[in-house]
Amino acid sequence: MDIFASCSKINDLLNLKRDNEARNVLIKLLAHHESNNINYTPLVNHLIRSAGLYPYIQQDTADWQDRFVHEAFKVDTGATEPLTLHREQSILLKALLEGESLAISAPTSFGKSFVIDSFISIKKPNNVVIIVPTIALTDETRRRLYPKFSDTYKIITTTEAVPGKKNIFIFPQERAITYIPKLKEIDILVVDEFYKASEAFDKERSSALIKSIIKLGAMSKQRYFLAPNISKLNENPFTKGMRFISLDFNTVFLEKHSLYEKIENEEQKNTALTKILTETSGKTLIYAGTYADIDRVSNLATRVLDNTESFLLQQFSKWVSKNYSSTWPLVNLINKSTGIHNGQLHRSLSQIQIKLFEEPSGLKNIISTSSIIEGVNTSAENVVIWRNKNGRSKLNDFTYKNIIGRSGRMFKHFIGHVYILEKPPESTDTSLNLILPDALLSDINEQDYKGELSKEQIGKIIAYREELSEIIGISNFDKFQKENSLQCDGAVVKAIATELQENPEYWRGLSYLNSNDTQHWETYLYKIIKFQRGAWDIEYSRFVAFVKILSNNWSKSVPELLSELKKHEIDVNTFFKLEKNTTFKLSSLLKDVNTLQKVIFRKTSLDISPFATKVAHAFLPSIVYQLEEYGLPRMISKKLHKSNVINFETQELTIHQAIDKFNSIGLNNIKRQTENLTFFDIYILGYFFEGIKKNKPNSR
Repeated sequence: MDIFASCSKINDLLNLKRDNEARNVLIKLLAHHESNNINYTPLVNHLIRSAGLYPYIQQDTADWQDRFVHEAFKVDTGATEPLTLHREQSILLKALLEGESLAISAPTSFGKSFVIDSFISIKKPNNVVIIVPTIALTDETRRRLYPKFSDTYKIITTTEAVPGKKNIFIFPQERAITYIPKLKEIDILVVDEFYKASEAFDKERSSALIKSIIKLGAMSKQRYFLAPNISKLNENPFTKGMRFISLDFNTVFLEKHSLYEKIENEEQKNTALTKILTETSGKTLIYAGTYADIDRVSNLATRVLDNTESFLLQQFSKWVSKNYSSTWPLVNLINKSTGIHNGQLHRSLSQIQIKLFEEPSGLKNIISTSSIIEGVNTSAENVVIWRNKNGRSKLNDFTYKNIIGRSGRMFKHFIGHVYILEKPPESTDTSLNLILPDALLSDINEQDYKGELSKEQIGKIIAYREELSEIIGISNFDKFQKENSLQCDGAVVKAIATELQENPEYWRGLSYLNSNDTQHWETYLYKIIKFQRGAWDIEYSRFVAFVKILSNNWSKSVPELLSELKKHEIDVNTFFKLEKNTTFKLSSLLKDVNTLQKVIFRKTSLDISPFATKVAHAFLPSIVYQLEEYGLPRMISKKLHKSNVINFETQELTIHQAIDKFNSIGLNNIKRQTENLTFFDIYILGYFFEGIKKNKPNSR
């Protein structure tokens, strides 16, 4: 590469205001310097400054003006040392510090989290609410913020926690809604991936996100919404008063390899993937698109890749075999330096694989559905588009850009390689169209959104209020709406209320659900799950059988449970899916049935909340279930409990008390006091402790 010629080209492009093209050429030039171990010249540093990429300035070789800019754009992000922001990050931070509310579209590699951290560190707000789309992102965000701010803020991720004096709340939208009664005032509401408020991008959960934006936005002094690849935002009541900024500021360069142009059949595609897996260096994310394609790619990887020499991965493979299933294909896949990521795995298992993907001696490849772009903020040197599908649908341009944006990382890979094995969607500008969905009409007062509602929608709101109020009373209706007491959508709530009113005798034995005899549960479990037909991904009889067997989750291991479930044709992958449906969908139904039966039957003595709570925690002690979100698997918690290190069955133990207890005991003492810990158990405990340790008070 001719360095001077490249510098000349960059300078010309900057003069022509073609900043994106200039940055692309510049980033390739920096990659050349890195691969050839060349120091930047003052000219290269000056071009970095002119392009706005201030963090990349090499201070040892820069002129004083460029060194000054590098220092001037340093901010406190809560870390032990100030960090330099790039130009666009600094513009956003300035606007937030001046009190503006912003809706931002910026690339995946932009570094949006630094802006949030800087705002908290500089402005020191009392209450920050951060809504993220998944549990995995909840933990990832908590891990980022905990060492920085836990000395001054109570960082809350579970709905059971009580607010402190200063708080950072990190919730998926459904938890945020449940927590609203405990909140009075919010200084800033941050919504990550806010495009998911559109039904076009998340049909199942968009209404819950809109609801959380409505309710939390009303009590927020300031709002900061983040998304990638949005070119236009329609006028809507949910982002009213916010300035929309669409930024196309790249910090890495994506080199696309359009291999699909020479691929005519599946065999050729397999050959192309084999070549990528065996000949490329660096970490690789493989977007498979569907669960079936994850299996296909996994089988290929198992066939063509050599066994790993990594002791760490060998121990991980043994750990998965022992704690889940020896016949699970993931066991062999790990031995090929490859993991899987989807939205159904146990949270701690997904987190462990992402952690191993970051390790030099860890996983080299991860095969994933779209969960890798929705669930975590990881990236890799290589991204492979194996299938142009997202589940049953064709991959759209928005999702495609989001996936390939996982390639490359600031300070790690200047150039990300994207290998495209099926024809990508046509490039289009994405307009985000946010509307009030019908599913939320039961949650709002028509007077608040008079201008945004059609006559038909207003009619539905009034009819719903009248019909439900006739059953439960207008005062109860108003109370439930104000406190967000009901979790299911309006149609399901109305169906439950109508059934309870019309057939009270039929429901008199509801308290049998509190029995320890699982045979007593069957009748009412069947009745309750029928309120949400088609929601369980399996026949009713098999789902009920699963819930009954899952009730032994604390006393039996996962392999033991799977052995019992075998006769119902439930394997480990189905286990994950059904446990998720149990803890979320079934528990929500149970809670709504319990809330409604109390006001319809007027029997305060009838209360199935103990059963609903057990279901919500997968029949594990609540702290054990919550600790899985922090990266500590249930099987290790069982060992700690049996060794009397921590009593997880204590009802009064809160998650924050448990974390304090862990820090008080310390990792070394836990290793000494706990029986039968394996090498990989200890590795996981080390990772868990990384996520709960605080910075020393004098380090900030």
